[in-house]
Amino acid sequence: MAPHYHTLLLAIGLAGFCLSATLFASWMSARVERFLLSWSIGIGFIVPAVIVYSVYVEHPIVAVACLAFVLQFLGFAFIYGAAYRFRSGKSGRQRIAAVFLACSAIALPPLASGYDGVGFIALNLLLAGCLVATAREYWQGRAEAPLPLTGIVMLYLLTAVSFLLCAGVLIHDGQWVMGHAPENWAENLNLIAAIMGITGIGAMSLALNQWRVAGNHQRAAMTDALTGLLNRRALFDTYGDEPVKPHTAAIAFDLDSFKSVNDRHGHAAGDAVLKVFAEVLRDVCGTAACAARLGGEEFIVVLDRTMPERAQRIAERVRMDFAAKLIPIGGRSITCTVSAGIAMGGEDCASFDSLLSNADKALYISKRNGRNRVSLAA
Repeated sequence: MAPHYHTLLLAIGLAGFCLSATLFASWMSARVERFLLSWSIGIGFIVPAVIVYSVYVEHPIVAVACLAFVLQFLGFAFIYGAAYRFRSGKSGRQRIAAVFLACSAIALPPLASGYDGVGFIALNLLLAGCLVATAREYWQGRAEAPLPLTGIVMLYLLTAVSFLLCAGVLIHDGQWVMGHAPENWAENLNLIAAIMGITGIGAMSLALNQWRVAGNHQRAAMTDALTGLLNRRALFDTYGDEPVKPHTAAIAFDLDSFKSVNDRHGHAAGDAVLKVFAEVLRDVCGTAACAARLGGEEFIVVLDRTMPERAQRIAERVRMDFAAKLIPIGGRSITCTVSAGIAMGGEDCASFDSLLSNADKALYISKRNGRNRVSLAA
């Protein structure tokens, strides 16, 4: 084997080791994005796989080749698991185990029985499949960060093509039994693609992690911690500086006698009531409305491109659904009610502040007339 081949293997090993250490350090700094840990473990298996394979290149012993195969399958299975966890947020342990066991069951028997060429063909095809599956996971989650994720997908696919070329050359040459490590132009190209893939994907993955961390911080700053709804800041960032369109509705909600709930049952019970009401808002309004908690027991729902009748139907459904909820509190259940006021954008309501003010006036009418009702601003 040419000296430059060993140099390329050494470069892959060093790049992989540095990347694995960097990813692990990034995960240790926050211990939030566990896909980084899976990625680090995957690259961590690739490094000894390269070392073992370099030994096999000089001493083509079947047992050494089998160990190199196993380490590679473990590494690529964890890399696929990292992509799955990144997209879904779920643990990929079962998928990692399934990929590893399937690859080992397919490639190791021919290698161990003397058909090493068939084993290497299977190895390259299976690793290409793992890379394509990994690219697919990132592609499905590309909406989160289109630019870096598209770059990661392209690098995974290019690396997969290099593995396919390795398999294709062996098939074309009919090298079913070799007795040594494959040696052809595709193998050299594969090593170069692997170096590019490791460095490029590693850099983009770290950038992607920072992108996600920044996004999480921004969402946390715009979200009410108790209910998960938008907070006042997010609401006014969305609507505060824009003129109110004529067919925009604001529904102000205020939980009835909420202070008595805290006084009689404690603040934990009050928090439970607020959470239940937020769930009712989400269930009724869905994604077609902007729901926010202004503070305390006050909530607001903004509906774009809607008519007064539709806004009133939504408010009434929220009121009735919440009144029907049995809220478990300390071994018993309680019920609560809510009052609402609706205001519509128009010539006399050009700003968002004036829209909310009109909704508050309508809400006051509901409170004054006995609570647990919906009123429409004049």
